[in-house]
Amino acid sequence: MTIRLDPSADAHLDAILTRVLDRCLSDIADDARAFAPEKTGELKASIFHQTDGLTGIVGTDCPYWRPVEYGSAAHDIRPRHKKALFWEGAAHPVGRVRHPGTAPHPYLRPALLQHRELR
Repeated sequence: MTIRLDPSADAHLDAILTRVLDRCLSDIADDARAFAPEKTGELKASIFHQTDGLTGIVGTDCPYWRPVEYGSAAHDIRPRHKKALFWEGAAHPVGRVRHPGTAPHPYLRPALLQHRELR
């Protein structure tokens, strides 16, 4: 008995798996946008997904994604280019500000862990 597989079967299967992966990553990105806080909208707008064959990524290029997802510890904010910090409403310029930190607001991890049906 001889079994022969159609040589195009691998390419056909890869194409199907690529479509399924793209849909799944698109759903994860949609959920991440829904879970992300919206103060300015920059974080939500920066969430993307991309596939390359059978690999893919959901991510963001927003510079403050990490402290939103994981929170931040209390820390000092110091001026980078000037000698002091000043903002509208401040009584006077200051050399540093003690930031109390922020609580985490996970949006990427919960989006990844949502129960999904493959389609």
